[in-house]
Amino acid sequence: MNTNILLSWLGITDLKAASLLPDSSQTPIGDGPILGALKNLSFDELHLLHDQDPQQVHAYMDWLSQYSGIKIFPIPCSLRSPIDFGDIHQAVDGYLQKLTREQPDLDISIHLSPGTPSMTAVSILLGKTKYNTRFVQSTKEKGGEFVAIPFDISAEFVPQIVKRADQKLSALALDQAPTSAAFSDIITQNPDFQRVIRKAEKIALRDVPALIMGESGTGKELFAKAIHNASQRQGKPFVTVNCGAIPKDLIDSELFGHIKGAFTGAVSNKIGYFEAADSGTLFLDEFGELPEDAQVRLLRVLQSGEISKVGDSKMHIVDVRVIAATNRDLAQHIADGRFREDLFYRVAIGVLTLPPLRERSGDLALLVDHLMTSINREASNQPGYVDKKLSVKAKNIILSHTWPGNIRELHGTLLRASIWAESDTISEFDIKEAMISRPVNGNKSDLPEIGSGLDIQGLLDNIKRQYITKALAQVAGNKKKATALLGLPNYQTLSNWMDKLGLEE
Repeated sequence: MNTNILLSWLGITDLKAASLLPDSSQTPIGDGPILGALKNLSFDELHLLHDQDPQQVHAYMDWLSQYSGIKIFPIPCSLRSPIDFGDIHQAVDGYLQKLTREQPDLDISIHLSPGTPSMTAVSILLGKTKYNTRFVQSTKEKGGEFVAIPFDISAEFVPQIVKRADQKLSALALDQAPTSAAFSDIITQNPDFQRVIRKAEKIALRDVPALIMGESGTGKELFAKAIHNASQRQGKPFVTVNCGAIPKDLIDSELFGHIKGAFTGAVSNKIGYFEAADSGTLFLDEFGELPEDAQVRLLRVLQSGEISKVGDSKMHIVDVRVIAATNRDLAQHIADGRFREDLFYRVAIGVLTLPPLRERSGDLALLVDHLMTSINREASNQPGYVDKKLSVKAKNIILSHTWPGNIRELHGTLLRASIWAESDTISEFDIKEAMISRPVNGNKSDLPEIGSGLDIQGLLDNIKRQYITKALAQVAGNKKKATALLGLPNYQTLSNWMDKLGLEE
């Protein structure tokens, strides 16, 4: 025959029922939840979780023994607060694990009435999911009774939690800038990049077009949203358009809208991006991808503030601030005749050039810590997920990589590694596996061709200069650590090289 156990917290009401609290004599409260349950229901043992003074607990047990001959086992628990979910979960889960491991056939019931609402909530969650217990409640009128919890947490709620967590993880993988982006969200300690941020803050205060240039993954959309949120247009629409993703024959319709019947397939009126962004900001990403005929029409709109929908002869006034972004060399495109110079200068009033991650000395380690914190926070609702941290070797691999895809590549690599890591520590193997290798274009080398001759000593000095600078930045100027990173025989060799190359400490 299985042992029938009642697991319960010792609550204030029970102590009052036993006249163990100073004010317990003022108002009669009856038996209290625990004795009320024992009078109505039959159990072999009472396992009493508590965070009270041991003398008070034993006094309660002596009082309870006058009315019930049940075996009582006091279970002391250390709680920072009787409403601390973490401590309560650790106490209940830890004790139930111990019980079921030692005696897997126990018949366990959990008393829901004593204790705080936090204790009740944790008991229901654990009893309905992990331990499949029965539940008891007590009332002053009816005493104790078994109660059914009329829902299945595992079947009804956990799948929805998993679904929402997966959606959140997918959104995290897209690496989209949050709609609430602010300049304070931009992580850096690099002086050059801090100057770029100060320029952006000034641009935000002026209602002028802006052009943000930089390699893919450097944070152009984050800057655009931060500018919008710090501008007079804050709270108004912020509309993002990927110019490179619009089919050439639909550009006018997408940007300016169309009326019903304007062309085959135009079955209803359509609002364009400019009209959708009216009074707000239109972010034209991949600006350099616009074909030349679309550039002409866009220039006209920027000059006049008027749009004409496809198929409509009427003109509509719009009040839109344009922020454009590109990873293209627009100056070269202008020289090649692929981009209109007049459109460039119309947009390039507030110009920002975002440096690639490899040029932001001192920022890589800072960004790694920030991104790992973000990944752990956003993935915390994933069932079974535990916070991940990077091993020293994994971090060294990250710090030695050039990250041609910049922050986007770094973020994606850390996210993949956090998913694949089988323990709470991301190893160097996990990082290497998460990195995406880039094929080399043919046999092309980054080294200059010999041609009619080259300055090989100057080339070697330049290589030394770059690596010494990177090493010193990585170790915050510690020459001893930089010597080890560069694989040099001793500290003096590094000092001699720095003197010869004109590098200051």
